[in-house]
Amino acid sequence: MTETPQRGLLAPLAMLNRRTAPPLLIYLVAGASGFAAIAETFWVRDRLGLSPASLLALAAWLTVPWTLKMVIGHLVDTVPILGSRRRAYVLLGAALQIGANLLLAAAAAGMTAPVPAEAAYVGASLAAVLGLVVQDSVADAMTTEVVDRTHPDGTPRPEAEVQAELGDIQVLGRVALMGGAFAVAGAGGWLAQVLPASTIFLMAAALPLPSLIAAAMLRETEEPPGARDARILWGGLGFGAAMVALGLGQPPFAEEIGFLLTLAVILALLRVTVAEVPAATKRAMAAAGLIIFAFRAAPLPGPALQWWQIDVLGYSQGFFGTLGQLGTGLAIAGALLLGGRIVRWPLGAVFFWLAVLNAAFMLPSIGMLFGLHEWTAQVFGFGARTIGLVDTAFSAPLAQLAMIPMLTLIAMHAPEGRRATWFALMASLMNLALQAGALLSRGLNAVFVVGRGDYAQLPSLVIAATLVGLALPLLAIALFGRGLARRDAPPA
Repeated sequence: MTETPQRGLLAPLAMLNRRTAPPLLIYLVAGASGFAAIAETFWVRDRLGLSPASLLALAAWLTVPWTLKMVIGHLVDTVPILGSRRRAYVLLGAALQIGANLLLAAAAAGMTAPVPAEAAYVGASLAAVLGLVVQDSVADAMTTEVVDRTHPDGTPRPEAEVQAELGDIQVLGRVALMGGAFAVAGAGGWLAQVLPASTIFLMAAALPLPSLIAAAMLRETEEPPGARDARILWGGLGFGAAMVALGLGQPPFAEEIGFLLTLAVILALLRVTVAEVPAATKRAMAAAGLIIFAFRAAPLPGPALQWWQIDVLGYSQGFFGTLGQLGTGLAIAGALLLGGRIVRWPLGAVFFWLAVLNAAFMLPSIGMLFGLHEWTAQVFGFGARTIGLVDTAFSAPLAQLAMIPMLTLIAMHAPEGRRATWFALMASLMNLALQAGALLSRGLNAVFVVGRGDYAQLPSLVIAATLVGLALPLLAIALFGRGLARRDAPPA
């Protein structure tokens, strides 16, 4: 095996240049899209008549555009808009984001009549997600294009060198994403305390400005458009129509049917796309994908835990903003310091420890459900807010670190002419895991019913979600970890 170059802790920063800036600016916008999240949480809780179960169902449906990313990615690869396969799609996605925030501002101001605010909220949420998916598809494709695979004379560059640079770009992408979140997290919470939700949403409409700058800076790819594949394009669109029909018809178990249909379509289209990939690479990618799928499918307790933190612990908008600021800042530091190295560590070991740490960092929240914060306040002089800050400090980097190895693996094998399609299909599979997690969360919420102000079942709900979230990746590692053996072998 080719030796991996020795690299410093901050090696990814060397890849910052005008060529890599456009995708990083788009990721920055994606991270900053959570600016209004805290105001939205309080507005939905106080003004809209949506139950925790309804919000979880909506969360499951809002993952569908991400699973349709393969269609959008294929369009980005094969269908120019006015001659553009990059810039035009970035502008389209930014326009959807701007429109979504303007609609939310109108709903919060009571200006959407006769359309109910709840319907406007669902429509705006869908438009915002679509805008992010379109831009993300372009940015993902560009992260594979900004690393040259050959020298200027046409000779191939060393594989280890290319993989290291692709890994650096993925680290920078995660840092840009978190940087956007860091830039707005505190401000979003603090401003939510003093400004009405309608004003916050109106301010959020200006967030896509860096995407507009990226569109002006980017260079259109010189690769010829890939051939349109009717199986991907029409199969994906047919799948989208079926999902819309499920959403409108709401038959029994609609979300579960949608999940299984999505899984079948993605696997079928992946099989088409990787037909020419070597068998050993397919096996390694499948093993890695299954383990990461299980990790990302870990269920969350749902909005009830956050509501309990508001009602019982007294967490305010400003404190949630502080937690977000702290968490994203430490996640950026973790990605910069560890991201360039984590791609060289055994993938099975990485996700084993991430799963264990995720479960361990839920223990403070579980403890506070049983009065831990009251005991620490009496004995040590600090309570719920200090525990929340420390817990956030330790747990913040985990989610982003988990993304870097898989994104690097995907970028390494992205085929010419189908880079956006390939990236989108693999990303769709990973995002489908989030839908699986949302379905598991809804199931747990159906077993342990928590109502507004009635938190008797919340400890059982949080414990169950934590145990399931730990068991899923550990089981996947036990079953499929051997498939990673070759990929995890240390450099010679």
